[in-house]
Amino acid sequence: MTAVGDIGGPTPDRRAVISVLRRLRSPEGQRAPLPLWAELRAMGDVVPAPWGGYFVTGFEACSQVLRGRNWLVPDIAWQERGPDPERWESLATREMSHVLSRLNAPAHTCQRRALGNLFDRRILERMQPEVEEHVRHLLDDLDTTLRVHGEADFVTIVGEQLPVRTVGHWLGIPTEDHAHILDITHRQVHAQELLPTGSELAVSAEATRLLRTYFTDLVRQRRARPGNDVVSGWIRHWDAELPGDREAADRLLYYLTMFLTIASLETSATLLSVAVWLLLEDPARWDWLRRHPEHIDAAVDEALRYDPPIHLNTRIAADDTVLAGVPIARDSMVHVLYGAANHDPRRNENPHAFDILRPGAHLTFGGGAHYCLGAALARLEARTLLTQMLDRFPGLKSAAAPTYAPRMVFRRLTSLKVTT
Repeated sequence: MTAVGDIGGPTPDRRAVISVLRRLRSPEGQRAPLPLWAELRAMGDVVPAPWGGYFVTGFEACSQVLRGRNWLVPDIAWQERGPDPERWESLATREMSHVLSRLNAPAHTCQRRALGNLFDRRILERMQPEVEEHVRHLLDDLDTTLRVHGEADFVTIVGEQLPVRTVGHWLGIPTEDHAHILDITHRQVHAQELLPTGSELAVSAEATRLLRTYFTDLVRQRRARPGNDVVSGWIRHWDAELPGDREAADRLLYYLTMFLTIASLETSATLLSVAVWLLLEDPARWDWLRRHPEHIDAAVDEALRYDPPIHLNTRIAADDTVLAGVPIARDSMVHVLYGAANHDPRRNENPHAFDILRPGAHLTFGGGAHYCLGAALARLEARTLLTQMLDRFPGLKSAAAPTYAPRMVFRRLTSLKVTT
């Protein structure tokens, strides 16, 4: 049994928790979630969820859950032994339960070891010229739109396009398929929300069928015409690991390529758009960073801390334990709130200030066995984009506050209008 500090404050009222969650999904809550995270954190480091389970709000408690070996992801085995297995029966939910982020040891260990460090220094150095070229072309498009119309939507022209071009090139996805992949990815993520509605699950189910068709065909085509690309390398590896069982190898390869694609698109696009918005929100920030480009990496990390692309992640207690003074029974679900944790004043002083030179820390990429595989690539994309944007658009301004999708798990800006 382990403990992290003592939980403070009164036992929260169920209605108060529901009120905060409802407001987090509202347009106002999407635009300004910080006060709502503070409300939840004031209820305690571990807050009972209205439907069972707990929200974890404090930095140290969240860190313990993310890094601790006695905390698991909600895999299929847990879903089937739980009291409400029907809750997990939707097509999209079941499909995502097979991807890397929903696997525990030994399956997770085996796949993660096979992947190795996907984006180590050598690989990133090889990818950097490609990313720089993608950014140049996208900023050309942005510049043209600004010249013609006087205003442009950064999200649709740049923010969502850079990740799909980068990952698409890496996996060998044809350029003409990028718009299709983006569309079905945006629709599929409903299934990964905290409490998806029946209509959202129906949308996710159809998107899941399309993803399955696309990435199953991708693996089949690459198997027929192998090369020196990443997917061909994975095919060779898993054929050797699973000799005589091509069906199992292809199924694993489908889940792997599908997951790495959609995970990269949603989170990286949000990081890029959020970073630009936070810098443009105060014109002095944009100007200061333009004159001090050596701090671009720090600005990216502060954007990751201030408004993380994923607001919530879920873990399961492997054993009876105590977290922040609260007894947690085996198999209980806990929801790690990244935004609340990153704004914990016990870890980051004056957390609601956007401070590029902040010496603090964040949990946005997770921790432990499930630390984000694409963290280094996301940072490379953001660094490259800001470096070129600050140089090419010194007078860039926001034309309107961004708009957001009504989500609680995967953050998404749907529009960010800019002008010069």
